[in-house]
Amino acid sequence: MWLVAAEWLGLALAGGLLAGWTGISISLMEIAVGVIGGNFLGLHTTPWVDFLAGVGSIILTFLAGAEVDPVVLRSRFKESVAIGLLSFALPFGGAFAYAYYALGWTLPAAEIAGIALSTTSVAVVYAVMVETGLNESELGRIILAACFITDLGTVVALGVLFANFNAWMVLFIAVTAVVLAIVPRFSRLFIQHYGNRVSQLEIKYLFFLLFLLGGLASMANSEAVLPAYLLGLAVAGFFLEEKNLTLRMRTMAFAFLTPFYFLKAGLFVSLPAVITSAGIIIIALLIKIATKFIGVWPATRFFKFEPREGMYTTLLMSTGLTFGTISSLFGLNHGYISQAQYTILVTVVILSAVVPTMIAQAFFRPDLAPAVKQEKRRHALIPQKEEGN
Repeated sequence: MWLVAAEWLGLALAGGLLAGWTGISISLMEIAVGVIGGNFLGLHTTPWVDFLAGVGSIILTFLAGAEVDPVVLRSRFKESVAIGLLSFALPFGGAFAYAYYALGWTLPAAEIAGIALSTTSVAVVYAVMVETGLNESELGRIILAACFITDLGTVVALGVLFANFNAWMVLFIAVTAVVLAIVPRFSRLFIQHYGNRVSQLEIKYLFFLLFLLGGLASMANSEAVLPAYLLGLAVAGFFLEEKNLTLRMRTMAFAFLTPFYFLKAGLFVSLPAVITSAGIIIIALLIKIATKFIGVWPATRFFKFEPREGMYTTLLMSTGLTFGTISSLFGLNHGYISQAQYTILVTVVILSAVVPTMIAQAFFRPDLAPAVKQEKRRHALIPQKEEGN
């Protein structure tokens, strides 16, 4: 077990070193290292690796939700919702039509394809935001808010089309609603009384909620990342004040947990199968990116984004990983898609995480404005009545 752990963390270390030398995002480099490990080094998963990778995806999704600034979401509500909905609806329709009519996939398989390729990668976008410091900027928070809307549409579609509407679903919805209603105020009180101790009770408290809601979501045939995202959004206002708590959870996630998730995402890519289905993969990737551009780019121009910021937003909204791989694995585990179809979808999802992000980072990354200027821009967007509240 220890040697297996050393192998995985050694590859994560190699990915981190390569990311530092090349300037490529650590998440993308860890995916690439995972592809190499799976195809050439005999890397394989174990139950405890699967668990750590799952925890990594949940924590990363929670932190992404916690970075959605409620003030920015309210003040730029139209932009976030418009970009997010267009980013979901057009790729879903395009991917579904291609899989169902052009490839002849069954209706459930085509629906899985539409869901998997409509996503925007919270994991990749959040990792890029943190690495570049854009998560502290207005643009970065608008992008994260739009990602939330896109992936909310994705998870709702997965739930409506495939979830089991039984007693577990009722229990999951009821418990989630109660937790989301009370957690903002209760979390503040809990951390005031029990926070900043050696035992890190506040982090244990958050992990308890994430695992509880994740377990209920799994029993309801949904995914644990959905309540994690909603829980992050519920405590976002509080987390923006508790920078130290955010830093501690982010450090734990990026140092130990998320490498297992990103390496595992690359591990599932079979290069021989990719070569065999290269034509289908390329067309599906082009459909995903093209439909994202058709929806998002005009919206950024309509809302008067600067051209460079609009292109950067469009490219990041074109990424996919977390919900895309989750949707594909859901379809495979429940028999809706075959292993070959799974390979196609996961490869397209991973390529969509790599290609648009590399282009965005290399050619369109906005310059970070000084902190004072960013603060002025942020307050300029907040109506006076809200500033007084």
